[in-house]
Amino acid sequence: MKKERGLTGFSEKYWEENYSEASSMDGVGNVDQHVGYIKNFFGLEFIDVSTVIDFGFGLGHLFEAVMKELVPYRAYGIEPSQYAFQKVKKRDITPVESTSLTLKPLDLVSWAESQKPKSRWFDLGICTSVFQYLSKEEIEFILPVMAQKVKYLYFSVPTDKELERQVEELEFCDQYAYKRSRATYQRLIRKHFTFVSARVLESKFHFKEDNTALTDLLFRF
Repeated sequence: MKKERGLTGFSEKYWEENYSEASSMDGVGNVDQHVGYIKNFFGLEFIDVSTVIDFGFGLGHLFEAVMKELVPYRAYGIEPSQYAFQKVKKRDITPVESTSLTLKPLDLVSWAESQKPKSRWFDLGICTSVFQYLSKEEIEFILPVMAQKVKYLYFSVPTDKELERQVEELEFCDQYAYKRSRATYQRLIRKHFTFVSARVLESKFHFKEDNTALTDLLFRF
C-alpha cells in the first residue's frame, strides 16, 4: 500500500487510526492553555494581533479558539486534508460577523507558490504539528515565504526524541512523521525566524533586535 504524503493531507483512515480520540491531540484537549499562553504573551508585550493565519488547521480546534479569543478582523486558514477540511467547513468556525474568514483546501507548498510580493501579511501565524510531515526540501521552500507573510509564528513540531517518547509513554507510533533532531529544526528555522519564547517565533524579515516590539532581548537566539 502506498504511504500517504503529509504535504498533500491525510485521508479519513489516517485520522481514524491516529486520532480517534481527538481530545488526546495537542491543541484540542489543552486548547485553553494554548490560547491563554498566546493571549498573555502578546498582551504582556502590548502587541496587537488583528490578523491570523493557520498553516494546517487540522480539525480546527486551536484555530477556532484563537479567533474566538483575539477576534481578528481578518483570518485565513489552509488544510490539505479533505476529510479534516470538510469537517471544519461544516462547523463554521467564524467567531463574529466582523471577522473576514477564508478557508482553503491547500497544502503549504501550494500556498507558498501562490504568494505574491505584495500579498498581505498577518500579525500571527499558527503552525503546530505540521513540519514533521514535510520533507526537508519542502520546509526550506516554505520557511522564507512564511517569514515574509507573518510577523510572529506560534509553532511546534515534535523532535526525534519526542516521537520516541510517544511510542514509549503513549504507545503511539506516527509512521508518517520524519524523525529530526532539535538541532536540525533549529538550523532550518533560525535562518528566517528568531526564537523569542517557547513556541513563539519572530520573523527576521520584519524585525531585527533594534526594531523589535519585544522587551526581553535576553531571550533571543
